[in-house]
Amino acid sequence: MKATWNNQVIAESNDTIVVENNHYFPKDSVKAEYLKSSPTHTTCPWKGLASYYSLDVDGAQNPDAAWYYPDPKPAAANITDYVAFWKGVKVTQ
Repeated sequence: MKATWNNQVIAESNDTIVVENNHYFPKDSVKAEYLKSSPTHTTCPWKGLASYYSLDVDGAQNPDAAWYYPDPKPAAANITDYVAFWKGVKVTQ
């Protein structure tokens, strides 16, 4: 699977985990140079507290376009250290 935005590959992995129709990429498959920490957090009843990254690619910004669960609830423990995308990030095979 490959995540692209602004004509750049943000992440690429054969080991994504699909949860609720979202591909979660192992964090080490995501190009860290494109990620900027965000103060945004949301809560999922069964996954727990989500944290966000904004994307910064070739001078273009996409706020809160990636999320992850640093300490998920037990039901979602399999996505610890995995990152998912939205807000125009294309995930394709």
